[in-house]
Amino acid sequence: MSPGFLLLLGWALAAAMMAVLWAVQRARTNAGFVDVGWTAGLGWLAILYAAAGNGPPLRRALVATMAATWSLRLAWHLLTDRILGKPEDGRYQALRAHWGERVQARLFVFFQVQAVLAVALSVPFMVAMGGRGTLDAWSVAGVVVWVAAVAGEAIADAQLARFRADPGNRGRTCRAGLWRASRHPNYFFEWLHWWAYVLVAVGSPMWWATLVGPALMLAFLLKVTGIPATEAQAVRSRPDYAEYQRTTSALVPWFPKRQGSGVRN
Repeated sequence: MSPGFLLLLGWALAAAMMAVLWAVQRARTNAGFVDVGWTAGLGWLAILYAAAGNGPPLRRALVATMAATWSLRLAWHLLTDRILGKPEDGRYQALRAHWGERVQARLFVFFQVQAVLAVALSVPFMVAMGGRGTLDAWSVAGVVVWVAAVAGEAIADAQLARFRADPGNRGRTCRAGLWRASRHPNYFFEWLHWWAYVLVAVGSPMWWATLVGPALMLAFLLKVTGIPATEAQAVRSRPDYAEYQRTTSALVPWFPKRQGSGVRN
Protein backbone atom coordinates (compact mmCIF):
# COMPACT_ATOMS: atom_id res chain seq x y z
CA MET A 1 0.00 0.00 0.00
CA SER A 2 1.12 3.59 -0.61
CA PRO A 3 2.27 5.64 2.40
CA GLY A 4 -0.59 8.10 1.97
CA PHE A 5 -3.23 5.38 1.96
CA LEU A 6 -1.65 3.71 5.00
CA LEU A 7 -1.71 6.97 6.95
CA LEU A 8 -5.36 7.52 6.02
CA LEU A 9 -6.23 3.96 7.02
CA GLY A 10 -4.30 4.37 10.24
CA TRP A 11 -6.20 7.55 11.07
CA ALA A 12 -9.58 5.84 10.41
CA LEU A 13 -8.68 2.95 12.73
CA ALA A 14 -7.32 5.29 15.42
CA ALA A 15 -10.42 7.50 15.23
CA ALA A 16 -12.71 4.47 15.59
CA MET A 17 -10.73 3.22 18.59
CA MET A 18 -10.87 6.64 20.26
CA ALA A 19 -14.63 6.82 19.71
CA VAL A 20 -15.02 3.50 21.53
CA LEU A 21 -12.74 4.65 24.35
CA TRP A 22 -14.69 7.90 24.66
CA ALA A 23 -17.81 5.78 25.27
CA VAL A 24 -15.89 3.75 27.85
CA GLN A 25 -14.75 6.87 29.71
CA ARG A 26 -18.30 8.19 29.67
CA ALA A 27 -19.54 5.01 31.31
CA ARG A 28 -16.71 4.86 33.86
CA THR A 29 -16.10 8.60 34.36
CA ASN A 30 -12.39 8.24 33.72
CA ALA A 31 -10.83 10.08 30.78
CA GLY A 32 -7.49 8.40 31.45
CA PHE A 33 -8.45 5.76 28.89
CA VAL A 34 -7.35 8.26 26.25
CA ASP A 35 -3.72 7.79 27.35
CA VAL A 36 -3.96 4.01 27.02
CA GLY A 37 -5.60 4.33 23.60
CA TRP A 38 -3.01 6.78 22.33
CA THR A 39 -0.12 4.58 23.44
CA ALA A 40 -1.63 1.29 22.25
CA GLY A 41 -2.70 2.88 18.97
CA LEU A 42 0.88 3.79 18.10
CA GLY A 43 1.93 0.17 18.52
CA TRP A 44 -0.88 -1.07 16.28
CA LEU A 45 -0.01 1.55 13.65
CA ALA A 46 3.58 0.31 13.58
CA ILE A 47 2.38 -3.26 13.09
CA LEU A 48 0.04 -2.10 10.31
CA TYR A 49 2.87 -0.32 8.50
CA ALA A 50 5.15 -3.33 8.85
CA ALA A 51 2.49 -5.71 7.50
CA ALA A 52 1.21 -3.62 4.59
CA GLY A 53 3.86 -1.00 3.91
CA ASN A 54 7.04 -0.76 1.89
CA GLY A 55 10.64 -1.28 2.86
CA PRO A 56 13.06 -4.14 3.53
CA PRO A 57 11.40 -6.88 5.62
CA LEU A 58 14.16 -6.86 8.25
CA ARG A 59 13.79 -3.12 8.80
CA ARG A 60 10.01 -3.36 9.01
CA ALA A 61 10.27 -6.17 11.54
CA LEU A 62 12.85 -4.31 13.65
CA VAL A 63 10.91 -1.04 13.85
CA ALA A 64 7.57 -2.78 14.45
CA THR A 65 9.11 -4.82 17.28
CA MET A 66 10.60 -1.71 18.88
CA ALA A 67 7.39 0.33 18.62
CA ALA A 68 5.03 -2.48 19.64
CA THR A 69 7.14 -3.49 22.66
CA TRP A 70 7.38 0.11 23.87
CA SER A 71 3.64 0.55 23.29
CA LEU A 72 2.59 -2.63 25.08
CA ARG A 73 4.70 -1.92 28.17
CA LEU A 74 3.55 1.65 28.55
CA ALA A 75 -0.12 0.96 27.77
CA TRP A 76 -0.21 -1.88 30.31
CA HIS A 77 1.48 0.28 32.93
CA LEU A 78 -1.00 3.13 32.41
CA LEU A 79 -3.97 0.78 32.51
CA THR A 80 -2.98 -1.09 35.67
CA ASP A 81 -1.19 1.65 37.60
CA ARG A 82 -3.25 4.74 36.73
CA ILE A 83 -6.74 3.66 35.68
CA LEU A 84 -8.16 0.30 36.82
CA GLY A 85 -9.37 0.65 40.38
CA LYS A 86 -8.00 4.20 40.63
CA PRO A 87 -9.75 7.59 40.71
CA GLU A 88 -9.54 9.73 37.59
CA ASP A 89 -6.29 11.63 37.18
CA GLY A 90 -6.44 15.12 38.66
CA ARG A 91 -5.67 16.69 35.27
CA TYR A 92 -8.85 15.25 33.80
CA GLN A 93 -10.87 16.08 36.89
CA ALA A 94 -9.80 19.69 36.40
CA LEU A 95 -10.91 19.56 32.76
CA ARG A 96 -14.32 18.22 33.76
CA ALA A 97 -14.76 21.04 36.25
CA HIS A 98 -13.63 23.64 33.71
CA TRP A 99 -15.78 22.37 30.83
CA GLY A 100 -18.92 21.91 32.91
CA GLU A 101 -22.06 20.80 31.05
CA ARG A 102 -20.24 20.56 27.71
CA VAL A 103 -17.63 18.16 29.05
CA GLN A 104 -18.66 15.10 27.02
CA ALA A 105 -18.75 16.92 23.69
CA ARG A 106 -15.36 18.46 24.36
CA LEU A 107 -13.91 15.18 25.58
CA PHE A 108 -15.03 13.55 22.32
CA VAL A 109 -13.09 16.19 20.37
CA PHE A 110 -10.15 15.73 22.72
CA PHE A 111 -10.11 11.98 22.11
CA GLN A 112 -10.26 12.50 18.35
CA VAL A 113 -7.40 14.98 18.45
CA GLN A 114 -5.34 12.26 20.12
CA ALA A 115 -6.10 9.98 17.15
CA VAL A 116 -4.69 12.59 14.77
CA LEU A 117 -1.62 13.06 16.96
CA ALA A 118 -1.04 9.32 17.07
CA VAL A 119 -0.95 9.21 13.27
CA ALA A 120 1.43 12.18 13.15
CA LEU A 121 3.74 10.51 15.65
CA SER A 122 3.61 7.24 13.72
CA VAL A 123 5.33 8.85 10.72
CA PRO A 124 8.81 8.08 12.15
CA PHE A 125 7.92 4.38 12.19
CA MET A 126 7.00 4.42 8.51
CA VAL A 127 10.10 6.39 7.50
CA ALA A 128 12.46 4.19 9.52
CA MET A 129 10.96 1.09 7.91
CA GLY A 130 11.77 2.43 4.43
CA GLY A 131 15.52 2.88 4.87
CA ARG A 132 18.36 0.92 3.32
CA GLY A 133 18.06 -2.85 3.18
CA THR A 134 20.95 -3.63 5.49
CA LEU A 135 21.01 -2.72 9.16
CA ASP A 136 24.09 -0.57 9.76
CA ALA A 137 25.83 1.14 12.67
CA TRP A 138 23.10 3.80 12.79
CA SER A 139 20.51 1.08 13.26
CA VAL A 140 22.54 -0.45 16.08
CA ALA A 141 22.83 2.97 17.72
CA GLY A 142 19.07 3.36 17.44
CA VAL A 143 18.48 0.03 19.16
CA VAL A 144 20.90 0.98 21.95
CA VAL A 145 19.06 4.26 22.53
CA TRP A 146 15.73 2.42 22.44
CA VAL A 147 16.86 -0.10 25.07
CA ALA A 148 18.20 2.65 27.34
CA ALA A 149 15.02 4.73 26.97
CA VAL A 150 12.51 1.93 27.52
CA ALA A 151 14.52 0.55 30.46
CA GLY A 152 14.87 4.01 31.99
CA GLU A 153 11.15 4.72 31.69
CA ALA A 154 10.25 1.33 33.16
CA ILE A 155 12.63 1.87 36.11
CA ALA A 156 11.20 5.34 36.78
CA ASP A 157 7.64 3.98 36.66
CA ALA A 158 8.53 1.14 39.03
CA GLN A 159 10.24 3.48 41.50
CA LEU A 160 7.23 5.79 41.58
CA ALA A 161 4.81 2.85 41.96
CA ARG A 162 6.78 1.51 44.96
CA PHE A 163 6.78 4.95 46.56
CA ARG A 164 3.04 5.39 46.12
CA ALA A 165 2.32 1.91 47.44
CA ASP A 166 3.58 2.94 50.90
CA PRO A 167 0.67 4.56 52.82
CA GLY A 168 3.22 6.58 54.79
CA ASN A 169 4.11 8.50 51.62
CA ARG A 170 0.60 9.84 51.03
CA GLY A 171 0.76 13.53 50.21
CA ARG A 172 4.54 13.45 49.78
CA THR A 173 6.72 13.79 46.68
CA CYS A 174 8.82 10.88 45.44
CA ARG A 175 12.55 11.60 45.49
CA ALA A 176 13.72 7.99 45.18
CA GLY A 177 16.12 6.80 42.49
CA LEU A 178 15.75 8.63 39.19
CA TRP A 179 13.17 10.96 40.77
CA ARG A 180 15.99 12.53 42.80
CA ALA A 181 17.68 13.71 39.58
CA SER A 182 14.57 14.73 37.61
CA ARG A 183 11.02 15.74 38.47
CA HIS A 184 9.86 13.79 35.42
CA PRO A 185 12.37 11.04 34.54
CA ASN A 186 9.60 9.00 32.89
CA TYR A 187 8.90 11.92 30.54
CA PHE A 188 12.62 12.32 29.79
CA PHE A 189 13.04 8.70 28.76
CA GLU A 190 9.78 8.84 26.80
CA TRP A 191 11.23 11.75 24.81
CA LEU A 192 14.58 9.95 24.41
CA HIS A 193 12.76 6.92 23.02
CA TRP A 194 11.70 8.87 19.91
CA TRP A 195 15.32 9.53 18.96
CA ALA A 196 15.79 5.80 18.39
CA TYR A 197 13.72 5.97 15.18
CA VAL A 198 15.68 9.00 13.99
CA LEU A 199 18.89 6.98 14.23
CA VAL A 200 17.42 3.88 12.58
CA ALA A 201 16.15 6.04 9.70
CA VAL A 202 19.53 7.63 8.87
CA GLY A 203 20.13 6.98 5.18
CA SER A 204 16.46 7.03 4.25
CA PRO A 205 15.53 9.74 1.70
CA MET A 206 12.96 11.09 4.17
CA TRP A 207 14.95 10.52 7.38
CA TRP A 208 14.43 14.13 8.49
CA ALA A 209 10.68 13.44 8.82
CA THR A 210 11.44 11.27 11.84
CA LEU A 211 12.35 14.45 13.74
CA VAL A 212 8.60 15.05 14.11
CA GLY A 213 8.65 12.42 16.88
CA PRO A 214 11.05 14.03 19.39
CA ALA A 215 9.96 17.54 18.37
CA LEU A 216 6.24 16.96 18.93
CA MET A 217 6.85 14.98 22.11
CA LEU A 218 9.07 17.70 23.59
CA ALA A 219 6.53 20.40 22.74
CA PHE A 220 3.70 18.50 24.41
CA LEU A 221 5.77 17.58 27.45
CA LEU A 222 6.99 21.13 28.06
CA LYS A 223 4.04 23.23 26.93
CA VAL A 224 0.78 21.28 26.80
CA THR A 225 -0.40 18.12 28.58
CA GLY A 226 2.85 16.93 30.16
CA ILE A 227 4.77 18.93 32.73
CA PRO A 228 2.47 22.00 33.05
CA ALA A 229 -0.68 20.03 33.85
CA THR A 230 1.10 17.46 36.01
CA GLU A 231 2.91 20.06 38.07
CA ALA A 232 -0.16 22.25 38.53
CA GLN A 233 -1.91 19.24 40.07
CA ALA A 234 1.15 18.37 42.17
CA VAL A 235 1.42 21.88 43.61
CA ARG A 236 -2.25 21.76 44.60
CA SER A 237 -2.01 18.37 46.29
CA ARG A 238 1.50 18.20 47.82
CA PRO A 239 2.87 20.81 50.25
CA ASP A 240 6.50 19.79 49.57
CA TYR A 241 6.32 20.09 45.78
CA ALA A 242 7.39 23.75 45.59
CA GLU A 243 10.69 22.84 47.28
CA TYR A 244 11.07 19.91 44.90
CA GLN A 245 10.68 22.32 41.97
CA ARG A 246 13.41 24.57 43.40
CA THR A 247 15.94 21.80 43.87
CA THR A 248 15.34 19.32 41.04
CA SER A 249 15.69 19.52 37.27
CA ALA A 250 12.35 19.56 35.45
CA LEU A 251 13.16 17.04 32.71
CA VAL A 252 16.79 16.12 32.02
CA PRO A 253 18.28 14.16 34.96
CA TRP A 254 20.88 16.26 36.78
CA PHE A 255 22.44 16.71 40.19
CA PRO A 256 19.88 18.15 42.64
CA LYS A 257 20.47 21.48 44.31
CA ARG A 258 20.58 21.79 48.07
CA GLN A 259 17.20 22.12 49.72
CA GLY A 260 16.42 25.59 50.96
CA SER A 261 19.01 27.18 48.66
CA GLY A 262 16.33 29.34 47.04
CA VAL A 263 17.75 28.62 43.58
CA ARG A 264 15.10 27.71 41.06
CA ASN A 265 15.64 25.45 38.02
